[in-house]
Amino acid sequence: MSASRVRRVPAPQEPQIRLPRLRAFEGGSLAPDDDHDGVSFTDLDLSGADAAGSTFLDCGIYRCVLTETRLGNSRLIDSELLGVQGVGASLAGAEIRDVRLEDARLGGVQLHGARLTRVRVRGGKVEFGNLRQAVLKDVLFENCVLVEPDFAGARLERVAFHGCTLRQATFDGARMRDVDLRQTAGLDIASGVAGLAGAVLSSTQLMELAPAFAAQLGIRVAD
Repeated sequence: MSASRVRRVPAPQEPQIRLPRLRAFEGGSLAPDDDHDGVSFTDLDLSGADAAGSTFLDCGIYRCVLTETRLGNSRLIDSELLGVQGVGASLAGAEIRDVRLEDARLGGVQLHGARLTRVRVRGGKVEFGNLRQAVLKDVLFENCVLVEPDFAGARLERVAFHGCTLRQATFDGARMRDVDLRQTAGLDIASGVAGLAGAVLSSTQLMELAPAFAAQLGIRVAD
């Protein structure tokens, strides 16, 4: 097929965030089902806090510790999270829309069943991220390291990985459309190569993944 007939892979739409002048959080601790509008959370240890079902609109979360922070079914909209860190934060079922996540150091973050729309993840390292059954639309991963990310059963549309390293990624049962993996710095798939249907790979990546594709099809290769 000629290059002129190859369909261009649409790039993810990036978040458009214009934060207002933020006021410092003075609530002492987070609570479930709270509404936060135009609030800055800066240099706080939010470990173990329960903010399930809360809404964060036009908020900034800066250099906070999120170890075991419970944010299940919360809504993060038109917000940015910069330099956050922690282990075991739960955002299961959360709606994350028009959000920037930069230079995060997170481990075991729970995002299963979450909905991510117009999100940019830039820099940092996320280990053992659980994105099972999540929906990702217009998401850009840029210059970050993802260790054992689990996308099993997830739906990905207009998702790109630029300069990222994916180690031992799982894609079992994933459904993809316009997912661009060509610019990854490293692509290591633990299981679920069939879930790459709908993704775009470089010819080099295809050759590197050939043994995994052969195993998926039950093909034995002998010298």
